[in-house]
Amino acid sequence: MSIQKFANQFVCDLVAYEPGKPIEETARELGLEPDSIVKLASNENSLGPAPSAIAAMEKEASGVHIYPDGGGYKLRTALAEKYDLGLENVVLGNGSNEIIELLCHCFLNPNAELIAAEHAFVVYKLMATLFGAKYVEVTDPDFIHDVDGMADAITENTRLVFIANPNNPTGTLVGQEALDRFMDRLPDHVVAVFDEAYFEFLEDAPDTLKYVREGKNVCVLRTFSKAYGLAGLRIGYGLAAPQVASILQKARQPFNANSMAQVAALAAMADEEHVKNTLDMNNAGLRFYEQAFSERGLEYVPSVANFILVKVGDGDALFQNMLKKGVIVRAMSGYKLPEWVRISVGTEAENQRCIEVLDEVLPAIASV
Repeated sequence: MSIQKFANQFVCDLVAYEPGKPIEETARELGLEPDSIVKLASNENSLGPAPSAIAAMEKEASGVHIYPDGGGYKLRTALAEKYDLGLENVVLGNGSNEIIELLCHCFLNPNAELIAAEHAFVVYKLMATLFGAKYVEVTDPDFIHDVDGMADAITENTRLVFIANPNNPTGTLVGQEALDRFMDRLPDHVVAVFDEAYFEFLEDAPDTLKYVREGKNVCVLRTFSKAYGLAGLRIGYGLAAPQVASILQKARQPFNANSMAQVAALAAMADEEHVKNTLDMNNAGLRFYEQAFSERGLEYVPSVANFILVKVGDGDALFQNMLKKGVIVRAMSGYKLPEWVRISVGTEAENQRCIEVLDEVLPAIASV
């Protein structure tokens, strides 16, 4: 008798999250050299981590036989000071994804509801399903969150509303006025979650931390994976009012933020030049892709993050054909966007290679 019969059926029915195709796996499968592969699928920082972060990890390496600071005092203190908050407002996570899971642990059950936009980060739906909660999708005209529609969708059973800003995979942003309007309608039994993984790429970012300072039921998610180039360390954080943060602290695993990640994050925060270089690279890359897509008559969604969504006809086919040539992009069929792919911004050379391969494979896709 299969053990699956005794497992929670809603878990067995889940379609597991599929990350961007790894470089090493691609190299093994296709017989390519890893150094020849361009990965533009997971919104990583092609500049890598700051040299100061690497130095901090090298220094910390000899002490990894000791458990990390379970309370993350130094990193939490630095984040609190950076954002003019208290230590009690900061929760560390094994990536900001863990904070998403902690929120679901704390607030979801089979009688609860989670609200998100139709084309928002797919992990929200996975988490709602995992906890047996109802997942409520609100349409997003022009790929922008309809926060008024999301407020309309709130019921007495709603516990979490996720607003990804900028949104992944669309790269679109909801402005301050709309967010303020949404918060004015937020009832006391709901936590608003502002997922701001791409916050550092914004030139004029909405202020969601004011809601934290006002003591409202919100949690702002941020990460060191993107602009800071520490994706492999899995270190993120939530900024929340004390009544929300204290509940999250009870649900997290002991030592969930490892010692290497904590010291690297501290060093990365202090290296403003590396972040500036990252933003300069990203802005140039976005303009490059916008011009390239316009010249080829390809529809795209203007982005404020470090990736761009482009309509190619058959996203899965384009992904497979580009993969064979050593360029990894992200097909969007899992987001109900089968005609689109998402391309992360890389270095100038990586971006140029991506367009070269796109030109090679796109005619075959269009003729099918």
